[in-house]
Amino acid sequence: QVQLVESGGGLVQAGGSLRVSCAASGSIFSISAMGWYRQAPGKQRELVAAISSGGGTNYADSVKGRFTISRDNAENTMHLQMNSLKPEDTAIYYCSAKIRRLGVPGYRDYWGQGTQVTVSS
Repeated sequence: QVQLVESGGGLVQAGGSLRVSCAASGSIFSISAMGWYRQAPGKQRELVAAISSGGGTNYADSVKGRFTISRDNAENTMHLQMNSLKPEDTAIYYCSAKIRRLGVPGYRDYWGQGTQVTVSS
């Protein structure tokens, strides 16, 4: 089995910072792309940032220059540093990863349970 567990969400005032993390565990052979998504009430889930196994990144236009995604391949972890937070960043943040399990061919998508980020004005 494979698990993704997010941590680090919380309540912060506008202009503040938060760092959310995601840890992958279980029978993992390798991890390719990883990413952070978010879903605000009444809205569709959207991609916030993604990072390849080689460290290449891409960001949603709404977070460029404010958020930074990173990963530690040795630890199977991923982080999202969020600065200059705005009320519109309020959402549940989910991590996702394409993981190949030990003894199982091919990659499939796994999701964490989500962590709430609330930005007050």
